[in-house]
Amino acid sequence: MSENTNSTLTKAPFRADIVGSLLRPQALKQAHTQLAAGEITDEQLLDIQHREIKRVVDEQVKLGLKDVTDGEFSRSWWHLDFLWGLTGAGQYDYHESYKFHGSQTRTDNVELIGKIAFNPDHPFFEAFRYLKSITPEGIIPKQTIPSPSLFFRDNRSDNWHQFYETWDDYLTDLAAAYHQTILHFYELGARYVQLDDTTWAYLISQLDAAKNQPDEQAKYTKIAEDSVRVINDLLKDLPEDLTVTTHICRGNFKSTYLFSGGYDSVADYLGQLNYDGLFLEYDNDRSGTFKPLTKIWHNDSHKRIVLGIVTSKFPELESQQSLVDRIKNAEQYVPLANLAISTQCGFASTEEGNKLTEAQQWDKLRLVISTAKAVWQD
Repeated sequence: MSENTNSTLTKAPFRADIVGSLLRPQALKQAHTQLAAGEITDEQLLDIQHREIKRVVDEQVKLGLKDVTDGEFSRSWWHLDFLWGLTGAGQYDYHESYKFHGSQTRTDNVELIGKIAFNPDHPFFEAFRYLKSITPEGIIPKQTIPSPSLFFRDNRSDNWHQFYETWDDYLTDLAAAYHQTILHFYELGARYVQLDDTTWAYLISQLDAAKNQPDEQAKYTKIAEDSVRVINDLLKDLPEDLTVTTHICRGNFKSTYLFSGGYDSVADYLGQLNYDGLFLEYDNDRSGTFKPLTKIWHNDSHKRIVLGIVTSKFPELESQQSLVDRIKNAEQYVPLANLAISTQCGFASTEEGNKLTEAQQWDKLRLVISTAKAVWQD
């Protein structure tokens, strides 16, 4: 993976970076409605999708971002569409929605239907080809995918014993499938891949709630240990000029959230992860203090901590001075050279999107960029 030296911005994550998803434009939403009604073809939908991706890529470049995403316009969910595309994964109705505060999601889920493996025909590859084809020279197309640790939750691996002799064999296959997938993205020209991960926020919530329950603590500690093992296995022996980061997400659906709690209970595990950078949500008091950053950064001079201090959930703009003050506060725990900023999450982890306008979305990213310029000289 990349060596993120402190003296250059040619390597990601950048001082001002983008998490991934963007609000779905009305034209794209309408096209999906028309497709479902049989009024347009798949090819016509793809044409509209490509046009809207090109528009938002151009806007990101105009704003001054050094990396761009396709806004995740080719998927409905931030995680399920990718997981469904792996060999050995299938779609089913969970009959329960994710328990967001104040809102309910659709009940889609993923489950094992065979041994997990790399799928050379995964639809995300074609989506990346298009993104790369429209990304200007000197700008990096960023690919986001969900972390493999998502398979450890929500009943997704309950039937692992139908396909594997041991849980260890299953974890080995899962890591290998991800490793091969990332390598194929690299072969297609990807140099920046991000693994989005809600598992750590889930574990924070569960570990904090089970402080006096040893058996429950042990169960969640096992998930944390397995997550570290699979993630570090998939990161082994990747190309030196490939940057792989993670975004630790607390849930993002129609401006609501899933999990709360500081990073203290998982900081040691996060510090073991061999990522080039970690995007951490820090937009409000639910995220706790910056103190755990010392353990998370783990004195790694090649790792950047990206502070998600600008909320993507609400339109109101934070004051730039308050953001600068928070960065200075974080500098007590991580050197300024190893810090960067972003919004706390994307703007539309699902196609429904957060409760703000596209213009307000661009204002948020513009604030991230201007704040970074005010803090860092490079």
